[in-house]
Amino acid sequence: MVAMPAITHLECSRCHHKISADTPQTLCPIDGGPLYVRYDMEELKKTARREHAAEMAAASAASLGMWRYADVLPDVTPVTLGEGWTPMLRSRRYDGLLVKEEGANPTGTFKARGLGMAVSMAKHYGLRHLAVPSAGNAAGALAAYAAAGQIAAHLFMPKDVPFANYLEGVVYGADVTMVDGLISDCARLVGEQIWLQREGQQRGEIAAEDVWFDVSTLKEPFRVEGKKTMGYELVEQLGWEYPDAVFYPTGGGVGLIGMWKAFEEMEQLGWVRGKRPRMYALQAAGCAPVERAFAEGKAVSEFFTKAATFAAGLRVPKPYGDSIILEIVRASGGSVVASDDAAILASILDWAKHEGIFLSPEGAAATAAYDTLLASGEIRRGERVVLFNTGAGLKYTDMTAEAMHLRRPDSLPTSLPVGGIITPV
Repeated sequence: MVAMPAITHLECSRCHHKISADTPQTLCPIDGGPLYVRYDMEELKKTARREHAAEMAAASAASLGMWRYADVLPDVTPVTLGEGWTPMLRSRRYDGLLVKEEGANPTGTFKARGLGMAVSMAKHYGLRHLAVPSAGNAAGALAAYAAAGQIAAHLFMPKDVPFANYLEGVVYGADVTMVDGLISDCARLVGEQIWLQREGQQRGEIAAEDVWFDVSTLKEPFRVEGKKTMGYELVEQLGWEYPDAVFYPTGGGVGLIGMWKAFEEMEQLGWVRGKRPRMYALQAAGCAPVERAFAEGKAVSEFFTKAATFAAGLRVPKPYGDSIILEIVRASGGSVVASDDAAILASILDWAKHEGIFLSPEGAAATAAYDTLLASGEIRRGERVVLFNTGAGLKYTDMTAEAMHLRRPDSLPTSLPVGGIITPV
């Protein structure tokens, strides 16, 4: 039996106010800061072993995925679809560059980690309705895990998300609302709906268990816990040693924040060697609030007006955790880089042709930025860099085809020679 740690408390990332984790929590009641899950690290030093992850995986008949790190995750029965432990692929052309292929996750993106953990905890708490505003992939992941956990999912997405995201919600049986706007508009509608439900609860018109719980980015504490497993994984896959740099496509930024939390925990446990990597947050030029704030030396970003990019996951005009992202990047000695859609598309085609990897547009924002920083000398050839492809390119076929001005042929052949056998006409 795996000994999973009990949560000692939740801690505000801003004011460090402590809150009990015995009941579901959203944001700090004092200043609205995102909450972090905290454990008794002194006790974990006595009980948790980094080798345990490999031992558990070797002893299990099925892949444990991210749950191989149960020693440093909440004590909960997982609602799992096999998320985590994704491949680390070496570039064929760039010495030292590795691609963490998050498209291998269930629902095809890194969002499976955070939503898998959030739904596991929601089921633990007895929640019956979960709601999320999403640029697309978080909605698809919530729909899948909510179905696995038999919890109702309510999804709000911009109407121009990749068609795969809409299809996922419908297929998994979620309540899907398509919004004429951006993820910020979706968030507003979710907030309004929950406010109305709470008002109805006070009037006795709706039962408490039927009020939605918001699992938006950083507005509950457990998506970070799922995402932090990317930090544990990349370090374990590198022999428990830090790389020189990490490139992470950044919309809401939970993955970047989660990995930084993982690094802090591993250092406290003595699990990792070396200096923390420089963290690079990658955005699209058509929606780059964090890049603009970084360049201007600001502590927080401003709302990015007229956001437009085919990298749908990066179309977040004002990340809730912008101040945390900027703190991490600056503390690490990294930077924030924005690439335009032309460079992102060119990188998708380049990597598909020369590396055999069909990047998501978000992943290609990272590869495009890598090329830029390599050319400028900020990244040196041979440095060990882990670059995240946060989703499978095949989830974006409609968006990528449109960017390429590619259309399906009017007519396809009715018979094709396959291995010497002619298919039926």
